[in-house]
Amino acid sequence: MASRPDPELFREVFGRFATGVAVITGAGPAGTGGMTANALCSLSLDPLLALVCFENEARTLPIVQEAGRFGVNVLSAEQRELARVFASKLPESEKLEGVAHRLERGVPILEGSLAWAACDLRELIAGGDHTIAIGEVLSMGLGSGEPLLWYGGRYHAWPEDGGESRP
Repeated sequence: MASRPDPELFREVFGRFATGVAVITGAGPAGTGGMTANALCSLSLDPLLALVCFENEARTLPIVQEAGRFGVNVLSAEQRELARVFASKLPESEKLEGVAHRLERGVPILEGSLAWAACDLRELIAGGDHTIAIGEVLSMGLGSGEPLLWYGGRYHAWPEDGGESRP
């Protein structure tokens, strides 16, 4: 019988996949909140759908479920401290305090984000110790700057040369 793969090695293997960093936000009758995430992607162009993964115990998940909407705020390299705040164990109600934001379609959008989308929650799917949320994009926009990256269990700024190699 084959042994079960090691969960810590699994984390390290997928930690070698560099991703962008986002804050997923929500606001509703239960309050406001947000969490740092890197498990998200575009899902469909017709209709416009985005996919976000929530840890089952994430305190932002019930806010999003109740509100039926969520915001995706792609962070810029200058927003590293915001990533830490929204990844912290601060009470959800305190995470947005003192953070410049506006409501767009009922969800908090963080000022200075590299890009953002406001989504209607369409479906929740069980995925092990996570819940996969599919949202239909209602509105979106672009900011400016360079992306904040997550690699090897740490935040990184985009390389000085822009990370591009040209033919």
